[in-house]
Amino acid sequence: MKRFKMESSMEENIDKLGKEKWSLSLILKGMCMGIAEVIPGVSGGTIAFITGIYKKLIDSIKAFDLKTITLLFNGDFKKVWSKINGPFLTLLLLGMGIGVVLGVFGVSHMLSEFPEILWAFFFGLILASVPMMLSTIKEKSIIVILSFIVAVVLAYIITCLSPVEASESKLYIFLCGMIAIVALVLPGVSGSFILLLLGAYTIIIPLLKGFLSNPTLDAFVTLAVFGIGCLTGLFLFVRLVSKAYNDHYNVTIGLMSGFMLGSLNKIWPWRNPKILLDKDKAEIINVDNSNHQLFDILDHKFKILQETNVFPNAYYYNDHLWMVLIAFVAGVLMVCLLHKFSVQNKVTI
Repeated sequence: MKRFKMESSMEENIDKLGKEKWSLSLILKGMCMGIAEVIPGVSGGTIAFITGIYKKLIDSIKAFDLKTITLLFNGDFKKVWSKINGPFLTLLLLGMGIGVVLGVFGVSHMLSEFPEILWAFFFGLILASVPMMLSTIKEKSIIVILSFIVAVVLAYIITCLSPVEASESKLYIFLCGMIAIVALVLPGVSGSFILLLLGAYTIIIPLLKGFLSNPTLDAFVTLAVFGIGCLTGLFLFVRLVSKAYNDHYNVTIGLMSGFMLGSLNKIWPWRNPKILLDKDKAEIINVDNSNHQLFDILDHKFKILQETNVFPNAYYYNDHLWMVLIAFVAGVLMVCLLHKFSVQNKVTI
């Protein structure tokens, strides 16, 4: 009897330790997703996929339906908590919240001071994720191959588009939130880059950063409208992705992998400004090797409309070559470690 109690106690301790490790790993995965969502060119959905939580994330979000709302109004919180996988979403959202804050402050600094190193890290991370995703395809076919190629081309074309001038109207901010949230459920599509194309990135990110430092009512209202737009888009889009993922898995993975590969054009480490807009004079400026220092001195006056990818020897600025190579390798290794960790630590709550 005593031995049985000791064994039971050991099993409880092991189970408790397993759940604690699972909780910590889920928070860390959420942090990585949150940081990724702040960086143009990187998708939180990509991080979810390579860390092994993508399917559970989609299912948990999809669980928010009319039945869930009815249970909520009836006060049956226990069923709601179970239906939406409350522990999973809570830990993930906690991690994402921390990640977004770290991204807004820390990553913003890196993008300002050492963009080449940051881009190289994520370039390696995404490049290594593509073959990992493709390896999960159960049956290769012409349709899967075509979907992959079409997605690569489409993503590449999107990354070549120039940002538009944003409106600060609440309706526009709401629509931007609806569209940008696609990145959370579709690996390879960057929500921040979509915001950049829509012109809203330079509104939302500084506003969020300012609100975290000095909260104001106007900033809160704008961010709340953006958040409601995100939630609306999430609930509408997640069902389509879930159905595609469940019913047409191979084609869906082909599309997602293609989007990821095509998006690499946007995060190549060495990019020179090609076309600038002088915000004071409303004048378009073509940049070349003779006048690029103008942008260095008066960068606050200009908005980059188009960039061109170059090799280090043609880069206008410090190429940080060795640091870029190290960051690239670190990104590749992180994918391998995250994937291995997610396989070895499949503990469910």
